[in-house]
Amino acid sequence: MHTTTRILNCSTSLENYYLCIEEKVAGFTRRGAQSGDQVYLAVKRGKKLFCGARFTLDEVTDRKPWADAENYVHVLSIKDVEFCQPFEVTELSHYDTYWYLKFVQGSKPIDSAAAVKHLDDVFRKRKTAELYRFPEAAQESNEPEPLETVEDEKEAAKIIQKAPELGVSIMGTFQTVRFANESDKIKGLEVLVNRHFYHLFPQFLEKNTLLIPENRLFKTEGIKHKGNKISEISTIPDALLIVFNRSAKYPLQINIVEYECFGEGKPSASEKSRYLNTHVIPQLMRFASSFSIITDEKTRETTIANWTDKVIDFLNAKGNEAILQKMIDWVKILKPDVRERSLEREIERYLIEAFRSSFRVLLVIDELTPEQKLTIKNVINSFKLPSDTAAEFSAYVVKLVQKIDLLDEGSEFALTVEEV
Repeated sequence: MHTTTRILNCSTSLENYYLCIEEKVAGFTRRGAQSGDQVYLAVKRGKKLFCGARFTLDEVTDRKPWADAENYVHVLSIKDVEFCQPFEVTELSHYDTYWYLKFVQGSKPIDSAAAVKHLDDVFRKRKTAELYRFPEAAQESNEPEPLETVEDEKEAAKIIQKAPELGVSIMGTFQTVRFANESDKIKGLEVLVNRHFYHLFPQFLEKNTLLIPENRLFKTEGIKHKGNKISEISTIPDALLIVFNRSAKYPLQINIVEYECFGEGKPSASEKSRYLNTHVIPQLMRFASSFSIITDEKTRETTIANWTDKVIDFLNAKGNEAILQKMIDWVKILKPDVRERSLEREIERYLIEAFRSSFRVLLVIDELTPEQKLTIKNVINSFKLPSDTAAEFSAYVVKLVQKIDLLDEGSEFALTVEEV
């Protein structure tokens, strides 16, 4: 079977290079890489690009351990990791004048059989048992850096002018339009995202996730003051997303999904700011606090028990047999010797563990700046779970765009998504 070969360039970041190996994930700045592809991992030291590891891509994931995580739109777990004494990738210049743009930039598939054979031959000859650790301070070379290896956009543009076929292909042009609101049947953010969830978020593989888009099914217990429950502080999320990762410390992760939309009703900056600060952020804080140790244990455990029961009821509901089987398959992967009569108890146990230990608030919104995202993330991360882990936070900006000119004349709209 033919294997696609790529080079993943970590540029000058040794931290990212090591994190790929340690966390067993590979991040790409554009889509295209697929499960089964063989990837050579490279890092720039001084003026040269070196490869010291290779691996096979496994499944798409949303795990992004890097400090510059927002740069990676496509992340896959990795397997079959191998190491070698680092060698220079620049030797690929023998196989194509524009080797950097064709073989390295954007982690494109390497279409030269000779170049692929060269990488494999050199790697095999230099193979080692352990990952090579580069010296922290690389000695700078006095040799001029070849133009093809310069990552500066202006220099890359010069090369593309000489070889226009290396440029970006445009499939069409679009303009951004507003959602009507969250719930509009035609142009509602929540309606459209739920309908196209797995197309918008390919990092959440359908076989490894369970989406419950029932926006009235789950309700927190709220908090108590002087023995009396304050019902106004209870809250209801828009959806629940359960993510399965067999290699994680806690294999199930609970994601509370909250859809928010400024839409056509809040066009001004002041309206958006006020809505974000008085509604969105307090709502997200209530979600996190409900499962945090700041909420008294009895109230917190009541919420966890109720929500766990509701998930199990959803799995057992008529018509959800395939969804239930998915959860059963996860349990059998984690505990192969589980008995059939113990399956529901094991499902319950893993769910409760997830609520207590692996919990994330996931915001889907039509507009959010990186600064606003960072503020919310810091707030949510301050809520500690019973396992002493922190509540996590992720945010995705989804926009509705309308075609200006597109080859497919039957299409009128599209959705775009950005992790901020």
